[in-house]
Amino acid sequence: MHESPVDSDNSVHSGVHPCTVRFGAFEVSLDTGELHKHGIRVRLQRRPFHILRALLEKRGQVVSREELRSRLWSSDTFVDFESGLNTAINRLRTALGDSAESPIYIETLARVGYRFIAPVSSPALQQASAGEPVVDLTSGGP
Repeated sequence: MHESPVDSDNSVHSGVHPCTVRFGAFEVSLDTGELHKHGIRVRLQRRPFHILRALLEKRGQVVSREELRSRLWSSDTFVDFESGLNTAINRLRTALGDSAESPIYIETLARVGYRFIAPVSSPALQQASAGEPVVDLTSGGP
């Protein structure tokens, strides 16, 4: 099955204020579902983007395979979850230039889940120190 990019009608929205997260050479717009590397857009399908978002929301913490399953597929959807999740993780790693063997961004905890391990910065965090409103990365959006 071929997935559509995030920027189709299935755009991800995090609220009224745009939220951009930066790590390494990448910048992620959580409200539009766009990923850029050095300012150039990197195409990322919907499921890999949702995984990236989940990992960024809990950066430094383990996101279980079960949690990812519940975010990616509804409870009444019957798919080969293991294969689907592995494919989505591999596509995300390819987009980021990452690998399971020598992770820069996504660490695998065998049979447990994944953890985002790179340093992250967000203008939203800088706005908080200036007293401006901040987008909550832990909210699921509208």
